Amino acid sequence: MKRKYIFFTGGVCSSLGKGLTAASIGMLLEKKGLKIAMLKLDPYLNVDPGTMNPFQHGEVYVTDDGAETDLDLGHYYRYTNSPLTRASNATSGQIYNTVIKRERRGDYLGNTVQVIPHITDEIKQRILECSKQEKGIEVVLVEIGGTVGDIESLPFLEAIRQFRYEHKDDCINVHLTYVPFIKAAGEVKTKPTQHSVQSLRQIGIFPDIILCRCEKSLHSSVKDKISLFCNVPRKAVIEEVDVKNSIYEVPLELHKQGIDGMVCELLGLKEKSIDLKEWEQILETILHPKGTITVGIVGKYVQHQDAYKSIFEALDHGAIAAGYKIQFKRFEADKIQEKGDVESAIKGCDGYLVPGGFGERGWEGKIQAAKYCRENKIPYFGVCLGMQVMTVEFARNAAKIEDANSTEIDPATKNPVISLLSEQRDVQDMGGTMRLGAAKCVISKNTLAHKIYKKDFTNERHRHRYEFNNEYMELLKKAGFLVSGKLEDKGLCEIAEIVDHPWMIGVQFHPEFQSKPISPHPLFRSFVEAMIQHKEGKNG
Repeated sequence: MKRKYIFFTGGVCSSLGKGLTAASIGMLLEKKGLKIAMLKLDPYLNVDPGTMNPFQHGEVYVTDDGAETDLDLGHYYRYTNSPLTRASNATSGQIYNTVIKRERRGDYLGNTVQVIPHITDEIKQRILECSKQEKGIEVVLVEIGGTVGDIESLPFLEAIRQFRYEHKDDCINVHLTYVPFIKAAGEVKTKPTQHSVQSLRQIGIFPDIILCRCEKSLHSSVKDKISLFCNVPRKAVIEEVDVKNSIYEVPLELHKQGIDGMVCELLGLKEKSIDLKEWEQILETILHPKGTITVGIVGKYVQHQDAYKSIFEALDHGAIAAGYKIQFKRFEADKIQEKGDVESAIKGCDGYLVPGGFGERGWEGKIQAAKYCRENKIPYFGVCLGMQVMTVEFARNAAKIEDANSTEIDPATKNPVISLLSEQRDVQDMGGTMRLGAAKCVISKNTLAHKIYKKDFTNERHRHRYEFNNEYMELLKKAGFLVSGKLEDKGLCEIAEIVDHPWMIGVQFHPEFQSKPISPHPLFRSFVEAMIQHKEGKNG
């Protein structure tokens, strides 16, 4: 069977949810028994998002093989079983970097290097590489970042035009557009959609399906107009209305409108009925929870909803598994220091999570939050930097090493309980040089971590430069700080827990990257259960 390709483009404006839409369609195709792969093409010139500010880009998602990628790969993971590797994300920076390196080596034999064909050929090659990540891939879903009309997207769109020409009958284009409702006029406007489709057609790409993002359901006359002006069959104009309760409604709503059947028809794939009971049950739990719990997120980028995207989603997954609704309170760590009284600054939550991050800002506020949780027996979950925060707080206030610190915060500290990874000491470049990707963690028996995982080993993904300093392990252990998970063969701290606390755990890795709504990560599931018990007063 020949591989099939679905290209997703966006029009009118950004942030329409192409990644969610592509992931939802990918999930529906998997339910039909098809093996898929997903690829995100990003137009920015950064080689990867690893050095980009989370306020600009959102979180950096990390794959098992250590690629720092766009956050949409997190959606792909949560919705589908697509392989996710370095071949699943490519940026303009990577593409141009590869081509320029070839030119410097003389690979082009003196030819003038141009966007067409050299850049577009490399883009097409990346699409083919994605399709070969695993055996048996039948459908490749390719999302093009940005908005049609952006100058930086043009090489990607030209490459797609060529790819479609070279793979006739094996490709379709799904164009996601915005159909605004003008309140003052009381009308829905289709002109922006017409213009975005016109821009695509000028490039030589003709949409097969138009997905209309909108606030309210569109009248049939609006869909008729889009069909007529955009030269797309009426049944291929599908609305994607803002979901009311959860992003996990999206695949269910798209299925109701028959998009999966239409994709199969256009690509000549065998049609098959599907069972979405698992996802319907998720929605049922969201709509009718047993109760509500509140988690406090103490971080540096809490005002940007995408900066900790996978953290929020993983917490949702844990709550869904418990049958609960979870509410989020966001606390800017540096504001905690300003208020002075930590309890008045962050009180009112059933548990607290300190996520990953870098730098000094908000460090002492996070330390105060960890101290508040430890002393008041409130569930605390430290992820990456949050584990280091927990360690320094415990060292200072429980083990009485008053000047304990991290060398990231104070390079001259006399008690570096957190210090730079040995392999990082001579690193000059900032991009792609941290400990990245999956590594095996050995979990000690008779620990809370072992009770949670129910196994002796786990593979988790990393993204960090600093680590727990093993010189302090025995000293902290005597005070009640237990290293319950260690990096295989190296003995470095991967999981730490406070012995005389109901649930206070820090992990050096990023478990949020491996959580799905239908399969919550065990740590997030357990953290939610601990918050429920705390709320019900079962922790004593």
